[in-house]
Amino acid sequence: MSLRGGAIRKVISVAISSLLIFASLASAASAVAAATSGTVWSWGYNVNGRLGDGTAVNRSAPIQAAALTGAIAVSAGFQHSLGLKSDGTVWAWGNNGSGRLGDGALTSRWSPTKLAGIANTIAISAGNSHSLAVKSDGTVWAWGANGFGQLGDGSSIRELSPKQVPGLSGIIAVAAGSDHSLVLKSDGTVWAWGLNSSGQLGDGTTIRRSSPQQIGALSGVIGIAAGEHHSLALISDGTVSTWGLNSSGQLGDGTISSSSGPVQVTGLTSVTAIAGGGSHSLALRADGTVRAWGLNSSGQLGDGTTLNRKTPVQPASLSGIAGISAGHAHSLAKKAIGGIVWAWGLNISGQLGDKTTTTRKTAVQVSGLSNITMVAAGYQHNLAVRNS
Repeated sequence: MSLRGGAIRKVISVAISSLLIFASLASAASAVAAATSGTVWSWGYNVNGRLGDGTAVNRSAPIQAAALTGAIAVSAGFQHSLGLKSDGTVWAWGNNGSGRLGDGALTSRWSPTKLAGIANTIAISAGNSHSLAVKSDGTVWAWGANGFGQLGDGSSIRELSPKQVPGLSGIIAVAAGSDHSLVLKSDGTVWAWGLNSSGQLGDGTTIRRSSPQQIGALSGVIGIAAGEHHSLALISDGTVSTWGLNSSGQLGDGTISSSSGPVQVTGLTSVTAIAGGGSHSLALRADGTVRAWGLNSSGQLGDGTTLNRKTPVQPASLSGIAGISAGHAHSLAKKAIGGIVWAWGLNISGQLGDKTTTTRKTAVQVSGLSNITMVAAGYQHNLAVRNS
């Protein structure tokens, strides 16, 4: 499948809405050129400075990350954060163990720091302790921990600065899971590498891979997302395929059997964006409603219960949604009109942004945020880009 013009914009728009615990992607090339005023806002857990405000103080309401403007995309990982500016530069902050910030050091950063080793970037994604980026030439770059081969360079040696993933071209989107990586090519194929203990690479095995492997059972893909140990793909017909760990029903196929190859989410159509969380998944439909499935112990599915769901359910009182993201045990949604953000699930670190630490089983409005263009949920912290 050839993806050009409006189709590329749709693909990358889908990818932006889809996080990984821990992933999140850049906007289309036209947006890269146009967005110049984006500020970054953050809230939740702040150990090692992952909120980027120069402190280690948890925040139960959004605060602006220091000294970062012109942002067009953000990604929240387990303990670190990434930002992408309209000039193609990448910025990083938070815990720098294993070199996940990519600045050539192992020192945690309390405010955004520019990476010297990469430019002309169009997409970013933060995993557990590694990071991914796509450059405008379609190449993929990776840095950080590599004990499971998650950097895709054929080794298990960590990298403190961005290094090109060999053998990949024509890439338009990336998604970093806990310890695995996914990329989407412009021909609609998906490639994966890293930890594969639960089949999260989708190649029909549970064999760890240190270099990219094509998921042969997938084609016509227009969006990808990675949870902690499971993966999702949005197909061009509006359906969703999933694979990997399924202990809480996060694959959405009506079972709790893990799968090393793609399975289709039951009863889900007209999807425009996907997101993978810790052990739950989200989908945004064309009518602006959200669907959720998987682990629900903290109310992260937003349906008013704490019952796990093996097939999609609709979170209560959400409509007119234009973007979604899933954290470890909480979820975010951005309204199309006004750019207002809603959150639900675990809130012990203030990650719902409602000025409390009360866990919520249904969506509450994030305090004081509007004109938000994208959101990214991490383990227990969140990022948002605001244009005003």
